[in-house]
Amino acid sequence: MKTDSNIPVKNYYDSTVKPKSKNEVPGKYPFTRAIHPGMYRDRLWTMRQYTGFGTAAQTNQRFKYLLERGQTGLSMAFDLPTQIGYDADDSHAEGEVGKVGVSITSLKDMMTCFDGIPLDKVSTSMTINATASTLLSLYIATGESQGVKSEQLRGTTQNDILKEYIARNTYIYPPRPSMRLIGDMIEYCSKKVPQWYPVSISGYHMREAGCNAVQEVAFTLANAIEYIETCVDRGLKIDDFAPRLSFFFCCTSEFLEEVAKFRAARRIYARIVKDRFHAKDKKSMQLKFHVQTSGESLTAQQPDNNIVRVAIQSMAAVLGGCQSLHTNSKDEALALPTEAAVKIALRTQQIVGHESGITKTVDPLAGSYYVESLTDKIEEEANRYLKRIDRMGGSLAGIEKGFFQSEIRQNAYRLKKEIDSNERVIVGVNKFTDSAEEKQEIMRIDDSIQVKQMQNLKELRSTRDNKKTEAALSKMMSAAEKEENLMPLILESVRSYATLGEISNTFREVFGMYQPKESF
Repeated sequence: MKTDSNIPVKNYYDSTVKPKSKNEVPGKYPFTRAIHPGMYRDRLWTMRQYTGFGTAAQTNQRFKYLLERGQTGLSMAFDLPTQIGYDADDSHAEGEVGKVGVSITSLKDMMTCFDGIPLDKVSTSMTINATASTLLSLYIATGESQGVKSEQLRGTTQNDILKEYIARNTYIYPPRPSMRLIGDMIEYCSKKVPQWYPVSISGYHMREAGCNAVQEVAFTLANAIEYIETCVDRGLKIDDFAPRLSFFFCCTSEFLEEVAKFRAARRIYARIVKDRFHAKDKKSMQLKFHVQTSGESLTAQQPDNNIVRVAIQSMAAVLGGCQSLHTNSKDEALALPTEAAVKIALRTQQIVGHESGITKTVDPLAGSYYVESLTDKIEEEANRYLKRIDRMGGSLAGIEKGFFQSEIRQNAYRLKKEIDSNERVIVGVNKFTDSAEEKQEIMRIDDSIQVKQMQNLKELRSTRDNKKTEAALSKMMSAAEKEENLMPLILESVRSYATLGEISNTFREVFGMYQPKESF
């Protein structure tokens, strides 16, 4: 037998296993066992359900619904046009407005999203990449409208463009100007938004695209090295920005391998930051991460089974020591989740946190012969990948060569073959199937949302000071053609009610658009 990562599994494990973490203490380097000495005994993870759909007003209602039911942080999903820099009235946005997330085109939309939600009292995560600098600027300006200074804002922008070229594909500009924008954000936040995590380096989407646990760790940390080098090359000191780097991982149902994966990732990252980049601050060496349960593991068949899958995955994330967690809803293989399904997903976290007992001690699976063996093996295999990526010149070179894409495709093909041959059992899909499926209530997004957003844009452009907007966009373009930090100029543009599409189009003129190779 083998794990999902093709690691051979013995019939049993005994004291011949000599774990590297034998004498390690939670909260101490290399943090295999935890980044904090008390972990959930001191405070539970942030329960951060990923949500956003339709209009800003609809998303505002869902945010308040979740906060009223005990959610402890917000996580914002954006529609596809917002993710790739098009306004709702652009022809590229046709049929997609508000469908897979909320439509945000201007400061007015962002202010509506957080109406009645004080930004000095809540932390917000934004799953946004190519347009992350614009969305953060909109959030800062929204805080200003509430009288909240940027120094008081807490949250995260995903802002991981490298994994977009590898797996997710919501990029706009070529890699190098995209990396410049990310460097600008990290530098700006280190000085002006000190409680913000300007990048969340994401293995999640690569895992969902088909890679295994070892590859997820290796590819994510390879991307982290690229971002750190970008910042160091522009003169930033490692301990000035590394404490505000964060990570985002997937959690699948291979329960014990997932727990081991998180433990190994912490250890590898701590050693990279200390030994390779010579960090002195222990906060720089701590891998702080959000987890989302696996969307790819959810099935449209027998969707109630997904509640069980999510419960297993959320327990693995907690036993692995996550700092925040999103639990998927049972109906997400069919559509955006209903309010009732979202509540079950949130309650799953609350039951794990308050009823399971697994939060009463730190790293409770430490010392398990099997878990320790897996932790060491994942570290060994991930380091082998990291050395290979280093030899090819790092993540950017690996992307240009198609290395990551090829590795993920090969593993995805292996998984698909195992399912098709029934070697890998998916309950309700290739075994224990039902002859007839029960009808499910699903959420549908009305096409009228695009019409409404188009009307809002027309009104905005007719009422704003267009000369002021054009002047701000012109200054931003001039700065983009030089080496100036773009964040203050983007912020000035959103304050003048420039739209997301206008800002993105300005950068398209300067940076161009990324055209992927046909095949690798």
